[in-house]
Amino acid sequence: MADLEIDVVVVGAGPAGENVVDRVVRAGLTCAVVEKHLAGGECSYYACIPSKALLRPMDLIGEVSRVPGLELGPVDASAVLARRDEAISNLDDGGQVEWINKLPATLLRGNGRLTGEREVTVTGADGTVTVVRARHAVVLATGSVPVVPPIEGLAEAKPWFSRDATTVRKVPGRLAVLGGGVVACEMAQALHSLGANETTLIVRGGQLLGRVEPFAGELLAEAFSKSGINVRLNIEAERVERAADGTVTVHLSDGSIVEADELLVATGRRPATKDLGLDVVGLDGKGPVEVDDSMRVPGSEWLYAVGDINGRNLLTHMGKYQARVCGDVIAARAKGESEDRSALRDTGDGYGAPQVVFTDPQVSAVGRTETAARDEGFDVRVVEYDMANVSGAYLLGDGYKGRAKAVVDERRKVLLGVTFAGPGVAELVHAATIAVTAEVPLDKLWHAVPSFPTVSEIWLRLLEEYGL
Repeated sequence: MADLEIDVVVVGAGPAGENVVDRVVRAGLTCAVVEKHLAGGECSYYACIPSKALLRPMDLIGEVSRVPGLELGPVDASAVLARRDEAISNLDDGGQVEWINKLPATLLRGNGRLTGEREVTVTGADGTVTVVRARHAVVLATGSVPVVPPIEGLAEAKPWFSRDATTVRKVPGRLAVLGGGVVACEMAQALHSLGANETTLIVRGGQLLGRVEPFAGELLAEAFSKSGINVRLNIEAERVERAADGTVTVHLSDGSIVEADELLVATGRRPATKDLGLDVVGLDGKGPVEVDDSMRVPGSEWLYAVGDINGRNLLTHMGKYQARVCGDVIAARAKGESEDRSALRDTGDGYGAPQVVFTDPQVSAVGRTETAARDEGFDVRVVEYDMANVSGAYLLGDGYKGRAKAVVDERRKVLLGVTFAGPGVAELVHAATIAVTAEVPLDKLWHAVPSFPTVSEIWLRLLEEYGL
C-alpha cells in the first residue's frame, strides 16, 4: 500500500513543474509535487530572476551614457546585491509554498525517485520515506544541471558555476569565464560592471552566442572589448590550478595563461536525470528523456517529462509552455475527453521559441537562423537593416548600434526567423514571435503599422527592404 494515493505526481517544483500542478488542479485533479530544494526552482532563485536583477543596473548605465546631459554615478555594488537578494526572497521559498498550498496541492520535501509503475518514493532530508502512487500520471520536471568539462585540475580548483555567480556575496576583482553562451556573456558583463575589473572570456568557438546569427555575437564582442572585457576566441582551457592564496590559473591551448580570483564555468547544461530511477521504467537516463508532442514518454501511458529534462528547449518560458500542454493533456485523458491537438503545436523543434540575452547590447531572436533555414532546404531570402537608421533608435541616445535580420521563406512569403541586436531589443521579439509562429504572410504583416517614433519601425524598414 502506498502512503499517499493521488491523481498526479510531479517531481520537481520549478516553473515547469509548478505549471503542470496548476493546470491539473485547475482541471479538478488532485496533485502532489516533490521538491528536494526550493519550491520555485532554478529560475526563481539562481538563474533568470537573479541574473536579470544584476544586469538591470548595467542596462541603465548603458542607456544613460548614450544621452548627452545625463550622468550616472558609480555603481553601488552592495545595493545591487541587496536588491538581488530581495528579488530571490533571500532564498526563502515560503511564498511559493503558500501558493502551492492554496491551489491546493500537496508539497513533499525530499528526493523523488521512480520505484514502480505510477509510483514515486520520496526520501526526505531526515531519512523519512513516503511512497506516493499516482492514479493517472507522473510528471518529471527536474530541470538541468551544469556541464562540467573534462579539464585537468578543474574540479580541484573549485570553480564557480551559474549558481555561484548569480548569488555572489563578494564580487571578485579578477574573473575568468569558460564559455561564450548566454550565461557566460550575461554574467561576465554583470560582474564586470559590479567590480570584476579584469574579466576574461575563454571561448572554444569562433564567436560569442554561437546559436544565433553571427552579427549578434560580433556586436556583443565589440561592446565587451570597448568596456574592457577581454574575449579570447578559438581557444581552450587545458589545465586549471588554484594556488594557496586563492589565485586560479587557467592554462590555455596556445601556451598562454589567465590568472583570476574566481573561475566561472558556463559551458552548458544537461538534463538532471541522476537518481530518478529511470532504469525502473526501462530508460537509461544517459541523456534527455524522450517525449512526444503531448510530453508523454513513448510506450508509456502514464509517464511524462517537461522542461529541461526532455532536452527539447532549455528555456524557462518553453518549459512552462510544455507544462501547460502536458497538464491539459493529462486532465483530458483522465476524464476520457478528446485532446485539443492544436495546443501541441511547435513544442518540439523550438522554432517558435523566443530567446533574449540581457546583455548590452541585448540580443533577441526567434525562429531559424539563415544557416539553419538553408540547411533544411528552404528557399531563403535574407533582409537586414541597420537599426541606428531608425528614428526611434536615434532618440534613445547617441552612438546607438544595432542590427536586425529577417529570414524569409520565399515560397510561402512568411518569416522563418528574426534576430535583433541592440539596446532595448528584448521588447521587439514578441511581435516577431507572433509573426513567425502564426506564419503571418508578409503582405498582411505590412499592414501592421508601427508607431512613430519608436524602434518598432524596424518592422517597416525590413519590409521595405524586402520590397513591400
